[in-house]
Amino acid sequence: MHKGSWKSRRHGRRSQRQNSWFRQHGSNERCNTGAQQSPQDSGHSDEEAPSTSASTAGSSSVPDLPGYYFDPEKNRYFRLLPGHNDCNPLTKESIQQKEMEHKRLQLLEEEDKQKKKIARMGSNASSLLQKSKLGFLNVTSYCRLAHELRVSCMQRKKVQIHSSDPSALANDRFNLILADTNSDRLFTVNDVKVGGSKYGIISLRGLEIPTLRVHMHENLYFTNRKVNSVCWASLNHLDSHILLCLLGIAETPGCATLLPASLFVNSHPGDRPGMLCSFRIPGAWSCAWSLNIQASNCFSTGLSRWVLVTNVVTGHRLSFGTSSDVLAQQFAVMAPLLFNGCRSGEIFAIDLRCRNQSKGWKATRLFHDSAVTSVQILQEEQCLMASDMAGTIKLWDLRTTKCIRQYEGHVNEYAHLPLHVHEEEGIMVAVGQDCYTRIWSLHDAHLLRTIPSPHPTSRTNIPSVAFSSRLGGFRGVPGLLMAVQQDLYCFSYN
Repeated sequence: MHKGSWKSRRHGRRSQRQNSWFRQHGSNERCNTGAQQSPQDSGHSDEEAPSTSASTAGSSSVPDLPGYYFDPEKNRYFRLLPGHNDCNPLTKESIQQKEMEHKRLQLLEEEDKQKKKIARMGSNASSLLQKSKLGFLNVTSYCRLAHELRVSCMQRKKVQIHSSDPSALANDRFNLILADTNSDRLFTVNDVKVGGSKYGIISLRGLEIPTLRVHMHENLYFTNRKVNSVCWASLNHLDSHILLCLLGIAETPGCATLLPASLFVNSHPGDRPGMLCSFRIPGAWSCAWSLNIQASNCFSTGLSRWVLVTNVVTGHRLSFGTSSDVLAQQFAVMAPLLFNGCRSGEIFAIDLRCRNQSKGWKATRLFHDSAVTSVQILQEEQCLMASDMAGTIKLWDLRTTKCIRQYEGHVNEYAHLPLHVHEEEGIMVAVGQDCYTRIWSLHDAHLLRTIPSPHPTSRTNIPSVAFSSRLGGFRGVPGLLMAVQQDLYCFSYN
């Protein structure tokens, strides 16, 4: 009995010391923050300080206590409990999600209020026109800077999608969109609510300002397998098919499928409905279609430690062994080369004139510090753009095998995210894992604009985008298309 009372008195003294320390620490923090804010409030009593800067200043001045979270609004510490259960609403993940959502809503509000945005200091339409007339800018530089100025002033508008099944549009979520070469069609992969994916093609020929209406052409083709990679294929004519890499499940092996675009909409009246071709290729991570004359009617697939080049007409295959999974691929057009990006961070080119494992088939080798998720060859085929899972985007000189430019701001931790390079407009577009779409200048890697997602930020709702100066064809609308959840948005030039 005496021993129990001694323990209770000892526990009481310890809790009193902890409570007195927290009270003293909290009073000191209130005094310090009050002393720091009093000159600012007295000097700027008519202006309101942004809430984000105030919270950042408050949270940065307090020390971090293990297992506790400091709320700058309530000016006190709260205990963090481990786990993701519903009984514990206060976790690090929920706090980060709240902060990200607050930042997204603030950026959306700023975008709606600020109609004219500045991509570069001192850059506006009148100054560009005056410099061009005085001869300070050549035609190429003037067009590039004009595109940058228009990109910074793009405004968000919702696109109306017409379909034979409107109920499906309200339930099916966009997984990805992919524009064809002429930017008059979008191939879409939609996640069905009951599970699996279905495909469709959106015709952009009716995309006109201010109506912004498009039509969705659907097909009964449905799959319960995950789509790892997609690209347009030119078998009968330009962009006549869609090449898909499907992941195998259970006893069903993975495959590469050539899906005729005529199954959805027949843009060439003289063509017959195409035949669906399927090649049994298990575990394909990436795919690419060849437009090179020396490898016509061929496509490549990147597998786990293998690269397969398959001729669609003859069925002949070339195989190349690698030391890592191949996550990204692209064929060169002028040179008979296939560029590959690996999970190990290596980028290498395969000389297609070398057969299988003959000597010297690796033509070029570059290295990133993380898994490479996208490779894009520039038009002159002297440079290559690559991004990885660390959020690093680099422009490589293929002649010297050195990095000549790096693009800052991209966010990625583990996702397979593509790059969109547009040399004609002089810009590069990428969507980060934080659901922000960023646009850079190809010329000097300057970040021109950051576009928040119209929907709440989520790792499962990363937007898919397509950019072109001719959305809908030769006389189409210039701008950016963004698909997120069930909605399609157009950021058109103002």
